[in-house]
Amino acid sequence: MRMAIIGFVAGAALLQTQPALPPLWTLALAPLPLLAAWAMRRVVRAPVSSTAPSLPVSGGTSGVMEGPGASGAAAMASGVTASSVTAFGVTASGGAVLAVLASGLADALAGAALGFLWAAWLAHCALAPELARADEGRDFDVVGTVDSLPFRFQGGVRFNFAVEGTSAAPPLIALSWYSGMRGGTGPVPEVQPGERWRLKVRLQRPHGNANPYGFDYEIWLLEQGIRATGYVRAEGPNERLSGFEFSLHNAVERTRAALRSKIMRTLEGKPYAGVIVALAIGDQRGIPQSDWQVFNRTGISHLISISGLHITMVAGLVALLATWLWRHSFFVRGAALPLMLPAQKLGAVVGMLAALGYVALAGFGVPAQRTLYMLSVVAVAVWCDRLTSISHVLLLAAGVTVLLDPWAVMWPGFWLSFGAVATILYASIGRPERHSAKRPERSDSRATSTASGEGSGDGDGGEDGPGGQGGHVTRDPPAKRGVPFTRREKMMRELSAAATTQYAVTVGLVPLTMLLFSQISIISPIANAFAIPLVSLLVTPLALAGCAMPAPLDAPLLLVAHELVNWLAAALTWCSARPFAIWSAPTPDWWMFAFALAGTAWLLAPRGWPTRWLGIATWLPLLAAEPAHPPQGELLVTAFDVGQGMALLIETGHHRLLYDTGPYYAPEANGGNRVIVPYLKARGINRLDGIIVTHSDADHSGGALTVMESVRTGWLLSSLSEGHPIVKAAPHHSHCEAGQHWEWDGVRFDMLHPMPDSYADRSLKPNARGCTLMIRGARHAILLPADIEAAQEAALVAREGDSLRADVLLVPHHGSGTSSTPVFLNAVKPQQAIFQLGYRNRYHHPRADVVERYRQLGATLNRTDESGAIILQLGQTLTVTKYREQHARYWYGR
Repeated sequence: MRMAIIGFVAGAALLQTQPALPPLWTLALAPLPLLAAWAMRRVVRAPVSSTAPSLPVSGGTSGVMEGPGASGAAAMASGVTASSVTAFGVTASGGAVLAVLASGLADALAGAALGFLWAAWLAHCALAPELARADEGRDFDVVGTVDSLPFRFQGGVRFNFAVEGTSAAPPLIALSWYSGMRGGTGPVPEVQPGERWRLKVRLQRPHGNANPYGFDYEIWLLEQGIRATGYVRAEGPNERLSGFEFSLHNAVERTRAALRSKIMRTLEGKPYAGVIVALAIGDQRGIPQSDWQVFNRTGISHLISISGLHITMVAGLVALLATWLWRHSFFVRGAALPLMLPAQKLGAVVGMLAALGYVALAGFGVPAQRTLYMLSVVAVAVWCDRLTSISHVLLLAAGVTVLLDPWAVMWPGFWLSFGAVATILYASIGRPERHSAKRPERSDSRATSTASGEGSGDGDGGEDGPGGQGGHVTRDPPAKRGVPFTRREKMMRELSAAATTQYAVTVGLVPLTMLLFSQISIISPIANAFAIPLVSLLVTPLALAGCAMPAPLDAPLLLVAHELVNWLAAALTWCSARPFAIWSAPTPDWWMFAFALAGTAWLLAPRGWPTRWLGIATWLPLLAAEPAHPPQGELLVTAFDVGQGMALLIETGHHRLLYDTGPYYAPEANGGNRVIVPYLKARGINRLDGIIVTHSDADHSGGALTVMESVRTGWLLSSLSEGHPIVKAAPHHSHCEAGQHWEWDGVRFDMLHPMPDSYADRSLKPNARGCTLMIRGARHAILLPADIEAAQEAALVAREGDSLRADVLLVPHHGSGTSSTPVFLNAVKPQQAIFQLGYRNRYHHPRADVVERYRQLGATLNRTDESGAIILQLGQTLTVTKYREQHARYWYGR
């Protein structure tokens, strides 16, 4: 069963790496894996059952380790083989073991095939409702209900909209309603979940920026069931038809909206009101990016939501209360309720229902669903008297999660959630006495040894007991054996168990955290030591109680919760500011991850396992890796997909330059924090030698401040005024001027524009002073002309002539009609043309006549809106890699 579930999850994950879905007819093959697994079991069962005697059970002979630590090591060394062999009733002979392994492999392969086909079928169903390409940019009159908790931002509101009827629009769309832009003239009306509206909307198919190590917006939309995005047109018949359309989903969302309004009204003007909202109803959108940076650097971001820890805590407290009341029959004489239904079963059901209610408050977010599935599996097992091992429960929960949501495997939270629980289970091997309420009845020969050192083994052997440590082990005297622990001893044991668990999770998740985030928080154990009890035991209960209480009883509870968060944030801000707060390195290769994972398993092995500390040595390749760089005289250029804007990273042998920083999207979002910084962190790049901000337009300078705050920067070149905020934030600033040049690692950089005297001409637009850079490697050159227009192109041709020749040209001004003149293109004669622009942008870039000029010139056209990020290697040959082709996925363009 376990192997089948593991295979099922792996099969679903494999589908998410495919460039195309298998044809629908292949789904008819689903029974074949089951038949194959059944046949394999039939094949291996006959010879095994007919030849295998039962395994002897011995109380310990020569060659068998004894004592708690030794038993843990023995379980670790032979647990897989012994348990598997015992389960099938065979000896540890080679043939029998191979038969068991073959049976397990058959289960895994069958599970993988079923997982792959199941995920493919759900993907076909999810992709079926779509907006026709011909309908993109068309206006639709739609009627439907507000299907999600709306989010107000500066200038408008966003929400999901469930479309009624047989409209050409998909059944669920994501809308923005702007105020004062895109045709909007007045304030946006108040929008509430469950309201029924008639709206005029303009839609497009799901599309997001596609960059290495970036967030995949398109699969996120697919998982949510959203098959088109768009905005409300101001000139439409936009009217509310009904105040509320009842459904269970709408009722839950309206309740969440009411609770959010209550919290925000009570905590108006408070800096961490968004955190209280996140803890109460799971809506994290009100937390600013600056706070998220602190939470991420200190490793406590998992607490700032309705997390699995909080759901489990609430379910456990409710179950405990229900069990206690039921056992006492609600203090009704003669009721004897436990005789009608065992209190344990009632507690399991009530706890699960409490978890369901809390997850509903979270809007049934995917992370909360995982915990709900796990608790549901436990509750069903208790109700059916089939509570098996925790590892079985864990795998069942993972299987149910993937069964209902095969895209869950694409998100870090899935692997971190189940990885953390698996780590705790693994680290608890051979430590049953930690959970005992009494001292052991008797000790083995090794445990009764004292100062003589008998049985001490190496310094890492033996489980610590109440009176001993390491190799010098002592135990309670016979008179105390079987006696319950005192309250103080229980508390110390609980603290020890909590510390051990925190240590296991912190250490055990290092390889996975590096794989997913390319960094680990060094101060996370300290931060979590005080953040977990504060948030879980005080802040969250106070926030929930404040939501449940009527006015005026709610205000004191919410204010106290906020003040506790305020104190916590002050401590975390101080911790985050330490230079040693995080350790970052490039995203590891698969072999580095596997090597570190094996070493971590060795490090967390039970006491008695030899030289466990050597496991940490396997982290060295993981943590000490250096970013890749091109050879001498060559350069690597990454043209990011930032939408309607520019941003390119130029790398030589030992230097890196960022040319423009992407657009400004919203107050909390820009090309820096959405695209550039995640890429740099994943590559392990912590320093930029220089940044060039070509001019002040927001589509080129929008991410500059974020990049300089996140990554150490050597200098800034720009055409910005001296009073510009970006200039003030730069460590060293100079104006771009024609004639500037430098050489890095055999690659020459020449600034061709603007002329120094242009800064005195106030009549010039920012585009006219765009910093134009020529970069020449040993064999190839690239020209980056920013947003210069026809006049500046003509001036460049007049000044530079044939020296403008370049193999690669970044198309000026995104392909607008004001640039890319024939004279300029004939001077450059590019082989490759890079168009950096947004999908269906409102400027209608690139112009069709401009595109035709490049085609007539024989240049290869590369567009970030179609290909995602474009990576160019200018070495002995010129190589162009398009991210959407290299990293093709079945949902791209769908």
